[in-house]
Amino acid sequence: MSDHIEQQREHFENISEKYYNARKSVNHLYLKKLMWRFFFKDKVQLKNKSLSVLEPMCGYSEGKSILENNIGVLGSYEGFDYSSVLIEKVKETNPDINVYVQDVSTFKSEKKFDVIIVIGGLHHVPSMCETVVQNLKNNLKPEGAFIVLEPTHNNIIFRKIRERIYNKNTLFDEETEKAFRLKELNNLFLSNGYKLVDQMYPGLLSYILFYNPDAFPFLNIGGKFLVKLTFKIDTLFFKNYIGRKLSFATLSMFTLG
Repeated sequence: MSDHIEQQREHFENISEKYYNARKSVNHLYLKKLMWRFFFKDKVQLKNKSLSVLEPMCGYSEGKSILENNIGVLGSYEGFDYSSVLIEKVKETNPDINVYVQDVSTFKSEKKFDVIIVIGGLHHVPSMCETVVQNLKNNLKPEGAFIVLEPTHNNIIFRKIRERIYNKNTLFDEETEKAFRLKELNNLFLSNGYKLVDQMYPGLLSYILFYNPDAFPFLNIGGKFLVKLTFKIDTLFFKNYIGRKLSFATLSMFTLG
């Protein structure tokens, strides 16, 4: 397991500059703005509460800005990642931010948080994600929210497509990355005492075109108008059976309450 963690760390540090630069794309940022606004629009229980937040596998600490933009000023924030390169990059742009180097598979803390947010992190530790989700439960307050966005599939055709992408695209490490079957992702939380509060399926057309410009730059076509148009179409399927079957990603909120 530790070998896989080290392999993932080395892989991501090798691609981190390309990843960071590509994800400053106007289309990518606009899509994320629309997606997270849609998700949080009915989460009144989280808004303007000065919540304490933990972001494991924080990467460039985007969970912090997503929460600040959608629920208001945070009471406290801390994040960690196993890559020192990423942590140094975050601190370059925000020296006062509370982020540090830590392996999620060995993370221990007595602190309790109102929100834990993981954005595309669990599929990087597939061999130990059960342990990670179980351990993080100790850091979530009663009625706290665990928000997680992960690549998923819910039909065999899309699973084969993703497996081929992971195998052929150098931005991915097929040996240590694994997208979840949707049922598998849900069971990962439900079997560890969490309750599913809300779930949407944003991995549709706009996601395919604009969410991964580092991996698929040739799909990043058009401008903000096309992002908005495709996203608007996608919203028709975010919460229904069609979206569930066709989505390449799932955005969920679980709680212990």
